[in-house]
Amino acid sequence: MTDIAKIQDQNIRNKTIIVRVDFNVPFTPGTKEISDDSRIRSSLPTLQYLLDKNCKVLICTHLGRPGGTFDDKLSLKPIATKLSEILGVPVPLAPDSLGPEISLMISEMKRPSLLMLENIRFHPGEENNDQYFAAELAKLADCYVNDAFGASHRAHASTEGITKYIPSSAGHLLQKEVTILEKALDRPERPLIAILGGAKVSDKIQVMKNLLTKVDKLIIGGGMANTFLKANGKDIADSLFENDHLELALEIQQTSSSLGIEILLPEDFVVSDSFNQNATTMVGDIDSIPPGWMIMDIGPKTAKSYSKATGIAKTIIWNGPMGVSEWKSFSNGTLILAKKLAQSSNITTVIGGGSTGEAIASFGLTDKMSHVSTGGGASLEFLEGKILPGLTGLKT
Repeated sequence: MTDIAKIQDQNIRNKTIIVRVDFNVPFTPGTKEISDDSRIRSSLPTLQYLLDKNCKVLICTHLGRPGGTFDDKLSLKPIATKLSEILGVPVPLAPDSLGPEISLMISEMKRPSLLMLENIRFHPGEENNDQYFAAELAKLADCYVNDAFGASHRAHASTEGITKYIPSSAGHLLQKEVTILEKALDRPERPLIAILGGAKVSDKIQVMKNLLTKVDKLIIGGGMANTFLKANGKDIADSLFENDHLELALEIQQTSSSLGIEILLPEDFVVSDSFNQNATTMVGDIDSIPPGWMIMDIGPKTAKSYSKATGIAKTIIWNGPMGVSEWKSFSNGTLILAKKLAQSSNITTVIGGGSTGEAIASFGLTDKMSHVSTGGGASLEFLEGKILPGLTGLKT
């Protein structure tokens, strides 16, 4: 694994620990009911480990984008309540994340116990990675633990800045994410097949370039496939594509050809007469898309051929859905592929977070995959080969 300090190698017994988690959870629209608590549950091993070490545990996280000011709608109160329910112990919420009142609350904490600091992004110093703010945050504790893989691609005060002022290490979730993603990229069981989807080629340029040197086959779906099809002279009617990335799409295909890496593109589609979940739809191949219509999902022939292609794999890396999967009418391609992988017990399936993880969860298949990342942007940047800012300060 990347040479980072690990929580289990640190002398943390009886100490005060500030642990950065990613509890940026979704809520049922119009309510304060958490609709998916998986991010909270993912960090339970680290929190329990710290409690077992008789620590005072200060939980630090963000929720939403308050823009550096207090916003009651983005208070962590429902998250503290949910964590308390899950653990069966009190999780009081501090009124802020810094200040004399917070320092007093920490001094009065018993060991072991938990205190959740209020939304760290209520302070502008967080996203600005203000070094004074980071240093003040560090003064609250003896040690820092990063368990927020989903926020580790951000160079913020609570993910990167704080590590300059206090002994720092990786929690169990962060270690798990890095270990699994590193193995899939650098030491996979082969054949290794990557599945890339989502709307734009521009979002995945560096991922594709990095993966082409590692994979045995590349499967492309989603809106980004349209740019490849257009670059190859296909008529995609009014489908989304990136005109300024047509040459890049051809370059990627040429590179893959020179490396002997096969790229699979869709052969049929679910198309609609408008970008609407209730639009009129039909299935057709590339030569039968009516003028003014648009590609919204891969078609049944493509879903079948993609599923068959994955059958030879020992490792799958998947980032990006095959269609507009948040709308049921255009989720079937993603569903068919997900079901195939869920049934393949001999394949290591590594699923990127974000929209791919959300789609897998909506199908009830999360537990059937080897690993579903807790980080969307973080897993994407890791697949690009970047060193995440949240890891740099943890290096030994």
